[in-house]
Amino acid sequence: MTEPRTYRPVYLVDASVYVFRAWFSMPDSFADHAGRPTNAVYGFARFLCELIEQTDARDLAVAFDESLTTSFRNEIYPDYKANRDPAPPDLERQFAWCKDLARHVGLPVYADKRFEADDLIASLAHHCRQQRRSVCVVSGDKDLAQLVASEHDEWWDFARRRRLNAHGIHEHFGVRPLQIPDFLALTGDSVDNIPGVPGIGPKTAAALLAHFGDLDSLYLRLEEIAWLKIRGARTLAARLREHEAVARLARQLTGLAIDIERVKRDPRVDRDRGNADALDALLDALGFGRPLRERLHRIRGEV
Repeated sequence: MTEPRTYRPVYLVDASVYVFRAWFSMPDSFADHAGRPTNAVYGFARFLCELIEQTDARDLAVAFDESLTTSFRNEIYPDYKANRDPAPPDLERQFAWCKDLARHVGLPVYADKRFEADDLIASLAHHCRQQRRSVCVVSGDKDLAQLVASEHDEWWDFARRRRLNAHGIHEHFGVRPLQIPDFLALTGDSVDNIPGVPGIGPKTAAALLAHFGDLDSLYLRLEEIAWLKIRGARTLAARLREHEAVARLARQLTGLAIDIERVKRDPRVDRDRGNADALDALLDALGFGRPLRERLHRIRGEV
């Protein structure tokens, strides 16, 4: 059933998540005429079809990560994401094809060397909020759950069929959406190689934030911790004080930028009819067959 027009969300897609998922899950037998792998772009194309077919989305933008080493977070903390290997050439090539495919079916595409997909999505969400529009962030990345700011916003882990509003995020992660950056600053985030306070896991972090609200208030009132019903409360304040610099550094990394100039200059989230000829040329080069081709043209032509 289609949502009422009043609350129809803008879908903001963390595209890189779904490209990587397809790269690891689709058979590597998918290849173009030159024998180069096409499994990631094939899986990403199917994902876009499924998303638009399920939602009938009219307003939808996709954002890609551009680099592991050039974001502003690397300037703050050079080891940010240093635990990740660079994408192999076969996958890098497919990222370029995925961007082209999204453009050809009429989707606004965002990518930037200094800002990650998360930041581009946050800036788009901020723009939508200024227009009193709700957003649905499509991602499996819990970092982006912090963008659920109103009762009509949602975070949608599409692959796991988990679609959460603010209440659902609180139940699932143990903290409110706006507390997620502070939560990750305390626990750290091994996926992005972000350090946290040693010995503080998700349950302790959630309990601290339930009492203090945010990281700043926590550090202003450390003396209260000893009286809380938290395991190891008597030694927790000293540990937090010792590692305050680490927590403050991590908090700079876990927050998202909302004022990216490129997004402010042209915050397009509306689909158009794309380019049928360019789409056919790309699909011919990739060697994709008729069924997927028809689905892609169908979603392109529905605008």
